[in-house]
Amino acid sequence: MTDLTTDTPTGMTRARWAALLTLGFGVSLVIMDATIVNVALPVVLEELELTAADAQWLNAAYALVFGAFLLTVGRIGDVHGRRRVFLVGMVVFMGASVVAGLAQNGPMLIGARFVQGLGAAMIVPSTLSTLNATFHGRQRAIAFAVWGSAIGGMAAIGPLVGGWLTTDVSWRWAFWLNIPVGLLVVVGILKALPETRDAGAHELRDWGGVALSAVGMAALVFALIESEWYGWWRQEDGSLSPVPIALVAGLVLLLGFVQLERTRAAAGKDVLVDLGLFRIRSFRNGAIAALIVSFGEFGLLFTLPLLLQGTLGYSALGTGAVILVLALGTFLASGVLPQLSKRVAQREIVRLGLALEAIAIGGLALSLSLTVPTWLIALWLFVYGFGVGFATAQLTSLLLADVPVEESGQASGLQSSVRQLGSALGVALLGGFLLAQLGRATRDNLAALGMPSAASEGIVTAVRESAGIAIAGLQAQPGGAAVARAAGEAMIEASRWTTGLAALALVGGLATTIALPRSPSPSRSPSPSPSSDSR
Repeated sequence: MTDLTTDTPTGMTRARWAALLTLGFGVSLVIMDATIVNVALPVVLEELELTAADAQWLNAAYALVFGAFLLTVGRIGDVHGRRRVFLVGMVVFMGASVVAGLAQNGPMLIGARFVQGLGAAMIVPSTLSTLNATFHGRQRAIAFAVWGSAIGGMAAIGPLVGGWLTTDVSWRWAFWLNIPVGLLVVVGILKALPETRDAGAHELRDWGGVALSAVGMAALVFALIESEWYGWWRQEDGSLSPVPIALVAGLVLLLGFVQLERTRAAAGKDVLVDLGLFRIRSFRNGAIAALIVSFGEFGLLFTLPLLLQGTLGYSALGTGAVILVLALGTFLASGVLPQLSKRVAQREIVRLGLALEAIAIGGLALSLSLTVPTWLIALWLFVYGFGVGFATAQLTSLLLADVPVEESGQASGLQSSVRQLGSALGVALLGGFLLAQLGRATRDNLAALGMPSAASEGIVTAVRESAGIAIAGLQAQPGGAAVARAAGEAMIEASRWTTGLAALALVGGLATTIALPRSPSPSRSPSPSPSSDSR
């Protein structure tokens, strides 16, 4: 196999392009799956009779397992080979996709999403750490730009294909589509990808750290998602809610994880993750920015399809077409990055991207109404997607720029864990806020129509627990037009508030970039560390 770790005078060789496209399409498969599931979600809710809590768990379960095991898998890749872990992850991801497409109920589908999250946890850090270890110097900017373009291109295809499959075929093919794409990636892994590992890494023995980090994150996300249904303190029957117990347990376990890692490191023992990575300024500040940005981005992508299909009357195909505009913006932005990065510092590109995201989402929040034209939604989403294309890949590159190559696996897993924690928090908190606001606004709007509270409570519960999907069905009931409009206005109000909070989160992410360096440190070695064994 061609040695891809040695730069050539002519630049990118055919072997390098093959390896880069394999990495790009491997991680973009994970992105495509998320976009397709978001488009198909309202139809899945109706066909399998799922609740809004189930809908949140479909996304959060994936993000939860993804984030919980990224650290472990990144370390395993450092020891046993990132290419090998990438391959196993693809097989697990495709197997779970088959089961998800066969699901007959909520628990089966959520369980499949859990396993998909495990496969994705193997894929993402393996691709990112391989990219970080393989491409250096001027080829690094090209590699990250192409990596981002592959993600943007697949994200552009995903919503439209997912909408078409959901509308004209079946939502189940939204999962089964992963199989042919995944098989192409498997061929690329076997034929074009080099094996990289950290020759100085030791076998993972910190199983206490694995347990504390995984269970702690699970408890934390459970508390955030289920707070809307169990209550923060008491349930409706007066009994104690499990939410505060899970919340405290999650925080205690995560604090215990940090303390355990510090203690083991001080004693010279093996650790799951080197927390000393946070002493690297670019990594620390980039991770904080990534957490906040993921919170806003994924919270938005969870709520948008529910609004478009449940309230504004879009089909799954129409929703896919609208979200396609967002992905096209990402794709186009990624395409201009190689030239732009030659003239503008990475930090400034990240800032420009986050500013565009915040402006677009703020504009969308102000524009929402029952009569908002499609072109206006599409315009804001295109600007938002363009910002994502600028910010995402460059923030990742900047975040890893000063990390020693031999710690690529740990750093990639850690930064991905931070992003997934942000996305899980975004789905849980912004999703919970949307449902709370939807219930309150629906109750107020029905009261304004003169409907007694005893009669309106059933409608409020149906609208809230379906995350707005039940609004369309209200039209068919006697006098349902006024009731449906009242519930629709409530969904618009709740979405406006939720989208506004997502925009504020992105502004917060922009503020954190003040502490980022202008560009990667010139002291970073242009070639792999001797401890990085490529073969």
